[in-house]
Amino acid sequence: MPELPEVETVRRGLAPALEGATIVRVEVRRKDLRLPFPHDFARRLTGRRITALGRRAKYLVAMLENNEALVMHLGMSGSFRIDGTIPGAFHRARDKNAAHDHVVLHLDHGGRVVYNDPRRFGFMLLLNAATLDADRHFRNLGVEPFDAALDANYLARAFAGRKAPVKALLLDQRLIAGLGNIYVCEALHRAGVSPKRTGAMLVRADGGATAALARLPAAIRAVLEAALAAGGSSLRDHRQADGSLGYFQHSFRVYDREGAACPTRACAGTIERIVQSGRSSFYCPRCQK
Repeated sequence: MPELPEVETVRRGLAPALEGATIVRVEVRRKDLRLPFPHDFARRLTGRRITALGRRAKYLVAMLENNEALVMHLGMSGSFRIDGTIPGAFHRARDKNAAHDHVVLHLDHGGRVVYNDPRRFGFMLLLNAATLDADRHFRNLGVEPFDAALDANYLARAFAGRKAPVKALLLDQRLIAGLGNIYVCEALHRAGVSPKRTGAMLVRADGGATAALARLPAAIRAVLEAALAAGGSSLRDHRQADGSLGYFQHSFRVYDREGAACPTRACAGTIERIVQSGRSSFYCPRCQK
C-alpha cells in the first residue's frame, strides 16, 4: 500500500491541476471501488470548484467550495494521471490501460484527472468539511510525522508502559498517522533502535525519553524527507501523478536488504529479516540495540 511519501508526492503532482479548478463533468465508470461511490457522486461534484488539495495520513482531501470534502484513498494500486501535463520530476511512461480508469474529472481549464485502480481497493467519499475530523476515517488518527508535536516527550507519553514492540507502536495510526512498514524499518535503523524493543524499554523510569527514543522523531522526518525528494518508493503498483516511478527504493538502508552489509559506517553487521505481526522487519542486530 502506498505510504505517506507516495501519497504526498501524488498530492503535490495533482495540486497544480486541481487547486482552483472547477469540475465541469464527472465520469464514474462503475458503481463501486472498495466502497460504493456516494449517492449522486457525479452530480454533487459537477460545477464545484476545488479550493485546496490536502493530505491527512494516507488520504487525499480536496476541499470544495460548497463546504464538502472529496476524500480519496489509493488503496493498494490506485493512481492518478493528468492528461496534457507532466507534474513531478520523473518522466517514465506508465501503462494507461483504460479498462482500469474508473473515475474521470473534466476540469474547466480543459484538463482531465483520471483515477486508475486495477485492484479497486481505493475509494472516494464526499464528507462535510466542517466535521471531517469527527468522521470515522479521521477521528482516531494520531499526530502527523512532520508536526512539531511529534517529539521525544510525545513518544515517551505514548510508549510508557507499553509492552508492544516499538515497530508495532510506530505503525499504530492512532499514535502517528501515515507511517507504514517501509519507513518505520528505515527510521528505526537511522535511530539505531531495534524493532524488537518494547515501547516501555525506551522510556526512563521518570517517564522521560531515553536517548534512543529521543533520536526517533528526527530519524522519522529524515527518512520521509529523503523519500519525498526521490518521489516515493514505487513498490509494486505505486505511480506518481505523472505516471512515473519514484526512486527511493534505490536508497533503502535496510528494507528488503536481507543478507546485505549494514550501511552504517564502521558497522560490520548484516541485515536480517524477522516477522512481526505478519510483517517483515529488516534491521541490523549489531547497530540497532
